[in-house]
Amino acid sequence: MGTQAAGPLVVGVDSSTQSTKALVVDAATGEVVARGQAPHVVTAGTATGAADAGGAGKESDPEQWWRALGEALAQCGDAARQAAAVSVGGQQHGLVTLDASGRPVRPALLWNDVRSAPQQQRLLEEFGGPHAWARRVGSVPPPAFTVTKWAWLRETEPAAADATAAVRLPHDYLTERLTGEAVTDRGDASGTGWWSPADETYDEEILRHVGLDPKALPRVARPGEAAGTVRTGELPLPHGALVAAGTGDNMAAALGLGLRPGQPVLSLGTSGTVYAVSARRPAGDPTGTVAGFADARGDWLPLACTLNCTLAVDRIAALLGLDREGVEPGGSAVLLPFLDGERTPDLPQATGLLHGLRHDTTRGQVLQAAYDGAVFALLQALDRIVDEDVPADAPLLLIGGGARGQAWRDTVRRLSGRPVVVPEARELVALGAAAQAAGLLLGEDPAAVARRWGTARGAEYAAVACDTAARERLAHTLAAGGPLLGS
Repeated sequence: MGTQAAGPLVVGVDSSTQSTKALVVDAATGEVVARGQAPHVVTAGTATGAADAGGAGKESDPEQWWRALGEALAQCGDAARQAAAVSVGGQQHGLVTLDASGRPVRPALLWNDVRSAPQQQRLLEEFGGPHAWARRVGSVPPPAFTVTKWAWLRETEPAAADATAAVRLPHDYLTERLTGEAVTDRGDASGTGWWSPADETYDEEILRHVGLDPKALPRVARPGEAAGTVRTGELPLPHGALVAAGTGDNMAAALGLGLRPGQPVLSLGTSGTVYAVSARRPAGDPTGTVAGFADARGDWLPLACTLNCTLAVDRIAALLGLDREGVEPGGSAVLLPFLDGERTPDLPQATGLLHGLRHDTTRGQVLQAAYDGAVFALLQALDRIVDEDVPADAPLLLIGGGARGQAWRDTVRRLSGRPVVVPEARELVALGAAAQAAGLLLGEDPAAVARRWGTARGAEYAAVACDTAARERLAHTLAAGGPLLGS
């Protein structure tokens, strides 16, 4: 640390698909005094069931998340050893299976593994259809959700399922390694497909249906409740430091922004997400577009997620031999960049679809069409999320790696018709985890802590007229392309 901290230090962790990031933050000011990052390896998984949904699996060894956390904290130096509290934000939905000794039975199935699409369809049919699922668990579980992955495991790898004594989400696994306690939170639990938002408990009837003992699941901590204290000596953290319950990455990012109801967020990363905090528990969306998640502090976080965002558009740019900013306006091309199947809309077997080419179509126009296709899916979902709490001219908070790109910002403005704010603060998941740790330590609302830190301040971009013609072309192509998209 170069300067004396004004307050106690806390650690916020972001354990994502690709890497683990750790921030040491001054709880009083929000100043990041140290940071570290270590990569993860994602593999395609075993051949078993790999063709079920027309795509490869996405798996990671949970042990490497633990090693990456240690490496990231080591890079933080002495600052991490002075932390008074820590919290872990993690990628949602992943299925971590542990044996009786607490070791992984197999690599974790990640959120973007869609091999469970057949099991998802069967679960929907067997348990009353989409309306029943939306009513019971707030969402219609897509193949991303943990409940479908467990069903896939039981069917395709029964020996692994039989050897499983405990089931965890990615952030739960790290929290348990830190504390020795099996604890999760309502935010991440709401993305499993077996937690009921109505009474905020596990739905034991669903668990019986999929053959999972409730005793295999972690306790759901209340907002503001500690998971425990640091009990391990494997990491450069003080023994006895408070450990917050942690949460899912989207819930952590909402904390990191200090969101109040009525502030819509659009996140452009490996996946694309759009969400807003709501003080009212959202009615379950039987179309499956909007997930009725809980947030990490007692409110709700209706959210929609697309699988194909920045990586898909970057892939199109590479195929065209263009820089990611090499877009050109005009043209009639429509590109639906569903390169890995899609979650919103629910098309797990889809591939990319290009339509409307002419002799005078340029490479830059095709690339712009890829941006349009990715953003359009998110804005369609936003229309379902916003309610009377969200004014039509409310600025979109644009976050994630794509928010730094002009082509992404311009596309969001042109297709939404809304002003855009790009917060200066980066690493919002880790910052939100740090705010949760600070809130636990100081006895404050973590969102209020983040607002005090000023994390949502940033560059403002004025609204432009909505390109309704482009949105109509996209809507028509999506509707007409059903047979080609596997719907």
